[in-house]
Amino acid sequence: MAKTSETGHAKNVANFAQLVAICSSYGAIYQPSNPVIQLEGLGGVLGQAKDCLTSVNSAEGTYSNSLSMRGMVFKPFRKLVTRIGNAVKSSGVSKQTKDQVAAIIRKLQGRRATPRISEEDKQAALAEGKEIVEVSSSQMSIDSQLENFDKLIKLLAYIPEYAPNESELTVAALTALYEDMFAKNTTVINAEIPLSNLRISRNAILYKETTGLVDAAAAVKMYIKSVFEATSPQYKQVGSLRFTRYK
Repeated sequence: MAKTSETGHAKNVANFAQLVAICSSYGAIYQPSNPVIQLEGLGGVLGQAKDCLTSVNSAEGTYSNSLSMRGMVFKPFRKLVTRIGNAVKSSGVSKQTKDQVAAIIRKLQGRRATPRISEEDKQAALAEGKEIVEVSSSQMSIDSQLENFDKLIKLLAYIPEYAPNESELTVAALTALYEDMFAKNTTVINAEIPLSNLRISRNAILYKETTGLVDAAAAVKMYIKSVFEATSPQYKQVGSLRFTRYK
């Protein structure tokens, strides 16, 4: 969700807190029949909204940290894969083995096995009544990278000639790296699910029809308008408070 929306939720809650304080200051004059906008009802909505914002902010911190930790592991990955490819090429393996390793490395680095067909060639083919459909070769999602890295490690384990002296390139080291990458990605997934659920709960509290914070604020404004009239300073006081509905 966009950062502007996240700050917008907080602004809605802050303005609602101000609205509730204003209503409370009216004392006995403020006595709506609608239980949703009675002071007790408004206080309940405000309390729930504050609690939800706090929970979302905490979950966002956990999620952001897990993303950062995963990024630190994945950032140098492409360079490492290039080193692996060069180590295989220099190890004296067969051309077939080199091609097998190269095919997986291309997937890990998001490169195509064949050059992309130019737009000019596509148009020429269409003029001849032929349609060229290119299948995307990119497999750069985190899941695809992990799957292809696992395949590469398993392939390397069956290549006798692959016995690098560089410790970080050994099958054992690569296996440990894969397990760390997998674990870091799992942490991100596990942090994302509760964050998503909390955002759903927050949005229900803030934007549910009739009983949500935004609709309650609109109802409060209408009630104050009915009590004090549209030109009154009281209505102007609450009318200046803005509430935006975010999805």
